[in-house]
Parts: sequence; structure tokens; C-alpha cells
Amino acid sequence: MRRQFTGWPEQAMDVLWQLQGEPTHATRERCRADRERLVRQPMIALLNEVADTDPRYEDFSVWHYRTDSWWWQHQGAVIRLGRKIEIGLRFSLDGLRIQGAWWYPDPGQVDTFRKAVASEGSGRELSAIVEEVRNKGYDVSGDVMKRPPRGYPTDHSRTNLLRHRSLIAARPLGCEQWLHTPEAVDRVLSAAADLDALLMWLVRHVKRAA
Repeated sequence: MRRQFTGWPEQAMDVLWQLQGEPTHATRERCRADRERLVRQPMIALLNEVADTDPRYEDFSVWHYRTDSWWWQHQGAVIRLGRKIEIGLRFSLDGLRIQGAWWYPDPGQVDTFRKAVASEGSGRELSAIVEEVRNKGYDVSGDVMKRPPRGYPTDHSRTNLLRHRSLIAARPLGCEQWLHTPEAVDRVLSAAADLDALLMWLVRHVKRAA
């Protein structure tokens, strides 16, 4: 039974409108309490409910505002699934956005990733997963080298994946009325299911360097 999340209040958008552009220190301070109550706390409530559905989602953080105005205008959060592997959420005037990402890799992780991509079994699996994620409307990106990495054939069938030094699949979930209702939990869980095969492949194959 859901206990916490009822949706972002309509007034959350009003607060974010006031913080557009380069808000003054006075404007930020005036909006601080309302932003915490109407924007950040609903994100915490949503992720608590998401975590209740699956223990893999229990390690999450919901960001504070920092000093840059962008952070006041966008409420970010992450669910950590593995070393440098996470689900990211962002709430703003554009609505809710989700991404599954392996990024800012530890030393050695890129080499481990490439070995798994080059291996026939795991590499073919990832290629199929990425294609399926794209077909579901996700933009697949990352830090990508202009040339194939050294040590791999330039005509390798998965050279596009081998050039990745990070891997991100993202899409907007929308800015419709469901944002202001408990349905947002279901939308996030459905998107997390879309990303599950990709993220679990990364958890299995991209290990922290010894």
C-alpha cells in the first residue's frame, strides 16, 4: 500500500517558474522552504516508494540545491545499482526525465567494459539490449571515442560499442497531469523495467578494477 507519494503539487511548478533565469540570492532564499516542501520532498517520497518495490533500489540520494542556479531549477536524484552504475531522475519545468547510466568510470572499468563487448556472448547480448532500449524511445549516448580503441580490429562488428567510455540511455517521461498524482511511481517503475536489462548487464560485466 502506498503511504507517502501523492504526486508533485501543482504549486511545485510555480516555485520552479520563480527560479528561472539567474535568480537573485533574495529570490532563492524566499523560495527555499517552498522548494524543499513542494519539489524536493516529493522526490524523496517517490524514491522511498520505488525502493519499497525492489531492494535493489534502496541506495538512493536526492540532491540539494548547491550554488549554481541550474540545481535550483532541476531536482535531481540517483539510485545506485553498482559502482558508477545508476538510475538518474530529474524533475523540472520540462517534467520528469529518467536515465540509466554507467559513467565517470573508475580506472580499469573501461577496459573491462570493452573486453565484455568484444566477447561474443556478452557482446552480442549487449548489442541486442541497446537496440531494444533504442526501440523503446531511449536516446543512447555516452563519452564516445572518434576512433576504435587500440588493440581491437577496426572492422569489429561492435566497434560502435567498443568506442564507448561511458554508456547512457535516457528519455523524458513527460509533463502531463500524472506528475501530480501517485501514478508517477508506476511511470518510474515502468521506465526502470525498460532499463533493467542494460543496467544489470553493466552490473555483471563492468567491475571495479582490482
